[in-house]
Amino acid sequence: MTSYIRLNKANWDERAPLHAASKEYDLSSFINDPEHISEVVRFDRPLLGDISGRRGIHLQCHIGTDTISLARLGAAMTGLDFSPASIAQARLLSEKCGTQAQFIESEVYSALQAAEPSSFDFVYTGIGALCWLPDIDQWARIVSGLLRPGGRLFIREAHPILWSLDESRQDALVVRYPYFEQKEPMIWDDETTYVDTDGRRIQSTVTHEWNHGLGEIFTALLNHRMEIAFFHEHDCVPWEALPGQMVLENEQWRLAADRHRLPLAYTLQAVKL
Repeated sequence: MTSYIRLNKANWDERAPLHAASKEYDLSSFINDPEHISEVVRFDRPLLGDISGRRGIHLQCHIGTDTISLARLGAAMTGLDFSPASIAQARLLSEKCGTQAQFIESEVYSALQAAEPSSFDFVYTGIGALCWLPDIDQWARIVSGLLRPGGRLFIREAHPILWSLDESRQDALVVRYPYFEQKEPMIWDDETTYVDTDGRRIQSTVTHEWNHGLGEIFTALLNHRMEIAFFHEHDCVPWEALPGQMVLENEQWRLAADRHRLPLAYTLQAVKL
């Protein structure tokens, strides 16, 4: 197994039960309210449009909250993730809340072997996913291969300029990390995750991540028979990406001062030709 996959999978296998128990993921609302959908999908819904009756696949679905939310909007959903612990949590949640969705354990780059190629109306990728993949061109090849002609990609992702900033600085916006995709990963060693875990710490602390510039993402999609249909930049993200420099407004974190300085996230839609 490639070292980055082994390291990242071990980390996400530990995160899965912690996230399932967290108040931020709020699994009890999914179980108790058949109309409840995740904050991520609530934000995406106006740009996502009507997906009822459509067949969708959610790449890097984690514990399934967004996948189930999309199913509750009427889509026939498949969730795919490389973490067996995440897939187990997703299947358990689907069963408990009574929302039907299929979940497949697979790496993104093996998705064409794990799921039926050229059969999906849309591919959905949620925020905070692309940074775990080393090669954006291979990702675009997989996305195109999963879609039927006329099918579309929908992705909301943290902006690559945000990923390049030093989050430890609270006094200024400082570019520290690569904006463009690099062969070598950025290596992190962190025993925490992005939700409150009541003091529980992760043991598999080392992860590998990569940034991908907008031009690289656009070019990869165009090279694999995808046409860019829509691109919108946002001044907000759903977590405190720059501690000490952000405020929470309507479930989204924004720069506390001069928020026009840079985009924090984007939504992109592309159609397979």
